[in-house]
Amino acid sequence: MVMGFGGITELTADECWQLLRSHNLGRIAASAAGLVDIFPINYAVHDSLSVYFRTAPGTKLLELAINDRVAFEIDGSDHAEAWSVVVKGRAERVERQSEMDVAEHLGLSPWIPSLKYRWVRIRPTEIAGRRFALGPEPARV
Repeated sequence: MVMGFGGITELTADECWQLLRSHNLGRIAASAAGLVDIFPINYAVHDSLSVYFRTAPGTKLLELAINDRVAFEIDGSDHAEAWSVVVKGRAERVERQSEMDVAEHLGLSPWIPSLKYRWVRIRPTEIAGRRFALGPEPARV
């Protein structure tokens, strides 16, 4: 679906999941006590149903325990276009061993040398994306 000005196209849910599966770095926005934080995370997708990431005890995990509603975003571009995908949903710690086993098989490991043994799953309630055709700014009339 083309919308608005200059070649903005709404992505289907399948296109959004395809982009999510083909990348592994995004940002999660969480809110607690009236403050909003954004954290970069590496992630993995499981069955086009959930986004998983690993973390350590700290601010991110605390905020998610206080308020589980999150937004997760990835984006990218090349010479001709840019795109963005936003997932809104609920974040929950993965606590059952059977669920941790599933998460472990996603092949996700920390990028930095750190101990991140806590698994978090984002269960989407909304997913949306847009593709933007790049080009010069139109002339002002």
